[in-house]
Amino acid sequence: MELLDDEHKIYLLDFDNFNFPNLNMMNDDLVAVGGDFHPQRLINAYESGIFPWFIDEYNHIHWFSPNKRMVLKPNEMKISKSLKKSITNKGFKITSNENFEAVINSCANIKRKHEDETWIDENFIEAYSYLHEIGVAHSIECYLNDELVGGLYGILVNDEIFCGESMFAKISDASKVCFYHLCKWCVQNEIKLIDCQVYNDHLASLGAYEISREEYFSYLK
Repeated sequence: MELLDDEHKIYLLDFDNFNFPNLNMMNDDLVAVGGDFHPQRLINAYESGIFPWFIDEYNHIHWFSPNKRMVLKPNEMKISKSLKKSITNKGFKITSNENFEAVINSCANIKRKHEDETWIDENFIEAYSYLHEIGVAHSIECYLNDELVGGLYGILVNDEIFCGESMFAKISDASKVCFYHLCKWCVQNEIKLIDCQVYNDHLASLGAYEISREEYFSYLK
């Protein structure tokens, strides 16, 4: 790795190895650029507390490890009365790992607030679809009347942390119901933490909260 910016400690990744900066080498949220989406590089990134967020106009991948990490312990999800009704009475059918490709493509097609375009491009779709094929990436699907109306996907790290990547909903509460079933699955499989990456109001309403990068790395260890 070559140090590109000494003040902010941003590194240029090599193509001939899959190493990432460690905690002591990090400063700002952006910790590295470059490299590729080789599956081993992606796995190493998540095991190092790092994830890719977007590809810039020069085709450089930007790798992040936020100083403040949004997380949730699976047994601490907040379930409102209205969400409880949606879980039990709305007629949703929930599956897992049955339609990963449709979920990630639906996430890519959802336009977020304050975003001109999605960060989930064909490079992300191809890379994470392969991780799904080898059992590293997982999805949860939500159907209503046989139509896919919500879903989420993410990466399982060391069988202890689920790193959520993205979710979508075409109707009210569909993604929240998926998140509820993710928490249930995590509890059943003794997964300690759901990594939500960065703060947003939607996840905060479900009980997610911010911890320091150092505390997040203590979970990784």
